[in-house]
Amino acid sequence: MDSNNWLTQLLMLGVGTTSIVAEKLKEVGDELVKDGKLNPDQAKEVIDDLMQSLKSEQVHLEAHIQRQIRNVMQDIGVPRQSEVDELRGRIDRLERQVRELENNLWR
Repeated sequence: MDSNNWLTQLLMLGVGTTSIVAEKLKEVGDELVKDGKLNPDQAKEVIDDLMQSLKSEQVHLEAHIQRQIRNVMQDIGVPRQSEVDELRGRIDRLERQVRELENNLWR
């Protein structure tokens, strides 16, 4: 399981959701202007404020999702990339040592 792929998909889902919400907010704002409940400047200000809040919350949500995924992966025993890299380095050193020992035996 590629954790970066999962994170990317979740984040893209958030971006897509934000786009849909922005579109719907604009439609609601247009309706309010059309119905005479708000003037265009008021509608734009309300929509801009809501979008700013939504973007701020999205950043917090993304960070929260990343923390939760890291915790779940740690709980189920999926090693971090740094741990995998460290093990690869150790394996490379051991393979080199085995080759050197083999070469010394054949001399």
